[in-house]
Amino acid sequence: MKRIIDTDEAPAAVGAYSQATTNGSILVTAGQLPLTPDGELLDDESVEEQTRQCLRNVEAILAAEGLTPEDVLKTTVFLDDIDDFDAFDEAYSAFFDVEPPARSAVGVGDVPKGAAVEIEAIAAVE
Repeated sequence: MKRIIDTDEAPAAVGAYSQATTNGSILVTAGQLPLTPDGELLDDESVEEQTRQCLRNVEAILAAEGLTPEDVLKTTVFLDDIDDFDAFDEAYSAFFDVEPPARSAVGVGDVPKGAAVEIEAIAAVE
């Protein structure tokens, strides 16, 4: 049975979606933008800082369910400019420095709200 995840430690959903959902076996986050928990968009920051904020949001959602980044099985990354991949990867690699999850990264041309990056995650729940 699906259950909705909601935490004040990550930015509130800005549309018709949940921060994350779980069925008790996996947790799936919505795409996390570089928004602070109070809703400030860091669109003027570097792609590295935007990546770190997206990952802090993922981490906060995981923590709400007693999970950690080590529980992440897969991430999907959307970059507004694929030429930012190396800078993104530097920040991402520091976050997942041990046994990183599977990952897809795609250049999409536009990310919501003018951000440079959006990251979603799928984690194991045990």
